[in-house]
Amino acid sequence: MITEAQFQLEIDGIISNAIREDVGDGDHSSLACIPADATGKAKLLVKDEGILAGCAFAKAVFSYVDDSLVVEDVHTDGDQVKYGDIAFYVSGSSQSILKAERLVLNAMQRMSAIATKTKFFVNLLEGTGTKILDTRKTTPGIRALEKWAVKIGGGENHRFALYDMIMLKDNHIDFAGGVTKAILKTAAYLKTENRDLKIIVEARSLEEIEEILENHEHVYRILIDNFNYEDTRKAVALIGDKCLTESSGGINEETIREYALCGVDYISSGALTHSVYNLDLSLKAV
Repeated sequence: MITEAQFQLEIDGIISNAIREDVGDGDHSSLACIPADATGKAKLLVKDEGILAGCAFAKAVFSYVDDSLVVEDVHTDGDQVKYGDIAFYVSGSSQSILKAERLVLNAMQRMSAIATKTKFFVNLLEGTGTKILDTRKTTPGIRALEKWAVKIGGGENHRFALYDMIMLKDNHIDFAGGVTKAILKTAAYLKTENRDLKIIVEARSLEEIEEILENHEHVYRILIDNFNYEDTRKAVALIGDKCLTESSGGINEETIREYALCGVDYISSGALTHSVYNLDLSLKAV
């Protein structure tokens, strides 16, 4: 994953761009009917059940819009919440609260949905030793928020983007002329460019796994893609402790535990971020 400093830059960029998009040259609804010096208080009301996520992001949004706004925590990121709970109160300029409202809600509703789904998958894996990973199947422009939510839900982040880890998938392998050529070309590239990036290689068959293992010293993790249970167990046995293992490909809530019991270190799922329904939250004046 990227550094904390890089991650913070992503969050700062999301906030500034979202406010630009939503506010433009002014929140004229508020400017028209609320005095500039009016103050008020609002509560973030939970109207659903799940894992709360995005409270820390909400604080960053409020601070960006108006650093005099004050947030009083009732719940924090990662808390299990239910209908009627209050996540936090925010007080200060009424215009500022309204300016930040939609970004806070949009982000927290989606982040909470992702954290809730991740926690559900984490619970399904309990006791297996296998960890759940997200993917790059995220909403363009807000990847940092969605990967943050996965962490809040108890999952692990895969690579953040194309630049912080190498992943040799089927197309890379085919374009490179095969598994061995792809691995060796990549190792040479990293040496020439003086880059320290971990290499993940996708395997489509047990034969490809055997070929990957011939150059396992260059490989951090093997992606066992679209294997059935039996072949996954065989793959794990072949790989042993030479590389870490990851299963992927259509794994869902009905099959995830069985794949974990095959002995893989990780299971990756794009569904954590691309197939969720927002948690219902509202910001209401007190």
